[in-house]
Amino acid sequence: MSRIGKQPVELPSGVEASISGQTVSVKGPKGTREFTATDDVTISVEDGKVLVEPRGKSKRARQQWGMSRTQVANLVTGVNSGFKKELEIQGVGYRAQMQGSKLVLNLGLSHDVNFEVPEGVTVTCPKQTEIVVEGIDQQLVGQVAANIREWRRPEPYKGKGIRYKGEYIFRKEGKKK
Repeated sequence: MSRIGKQPVELPSGVEASISGQTVSVKGPKGTREFTATDDVTISVEDGKVLVEPRGKSKRARQQWGMSRTQVANLVTGVNSGFKKELEIQGVGYRAQMQGSKLVLNLGLSHDVNFEVPEGVTVTCPKQTEIVVEGIDQQLVGQVAANIREWRRPEPYKGKGIRYKGEYIFRKEGKKK
């Protein structure tokens, strides 16, 4: 039995869910999102809750049960409050700033990095060493944050680079004479 799948997804006030076939559409204050489930699960909306149940006892049905429930929960969270990833930049001379819809990163390379922000995500720089990625799609927010971090991952000797806020970087000891 799926512990996650058994729990119903609560719909907060201001959020509506509708089902057509295997597609769940969730509408909230921040926008509308959709998810199409496989035929291995049954999705229903009953008195302010979205219920996901498996069709049959096959292994695939049980796998899809928990995954589908989590996807629906992420839709509800996204349209209600949204998702946010915060990045920190560490290193002498490393900084970031927004210019229109581009994020310009100075990361010690021979050139500035112009990162084009995709549709559906907002990127802001409250400080020169902080980047905040926000949106209603959890996967897209995480992927954009990972793409920004990829330009200069934190290195283990001095810790310079772009890291997630609160991320621990395992530090190595340098050469000894």
